Amino acid sequence: MSEEAERASALVPVQYHQFDISDEDTPTGPDLDRRHNGLVRVTDGVIVVMTGIHTGNVDVTVTLHLTEPALTSDRWQEIVEISARSLAGELMIRGVLDDLHEELPILSFQGPGEYRLRIHARGRATAVDCAPNEVTEWYLIQAWPSPAREATVLRQPVRNEAPSAVATPIETGVKKVSL
Repeated sequence: MSEEAERASALVPVQYHQFDISDEDTPTGPDLDRRHNGLVRVTDGVIVVMTGIHTGNVDVTVTLHLTEPALTSDRWQEIVEISARSLAGELMIRGVLDDLHEELPILSFQGPGEYRLRIHARGRATAVDCAPNEVTEWYLIQAWPSPAREATVLRQPVRNEAPSAVATPIETGVKKVSL
């Protein structure tokens, strides 16, 4: 089990159904199409986390780990792992058009290098295309140093079911992990 090095939560501004994870003016990895998993894509070297809401705030918790943390998925409808490269040592969560109200920890907490991000989401189907005044989506982003490897879908919602439905792993043509 991984020891947690740091934990913090903040509201992150969302515009155009997304918030970003990027390093200071350097690419974080190769492009990854949204069709891969529906939650995370990489475009022009920026990791883009796709939200259900169009505009507003989402609640994001970041946990930093010295080694890979145990997988706990009972509260999360979607979980995707992706590798990220930090050349500047400034890999962090950023709003698309607005700055964060409170800074979250830098994900590349051990400086430049390769990291693995496990991105969890719930509530993305609650207020789709809306601009709610209250938080309707929650995210957990776990980060730890790790060599680069293929993006992995760990959990994805069952299609054609209510947002509160239990999520299950699916076949995607990419690495699948059963929980």
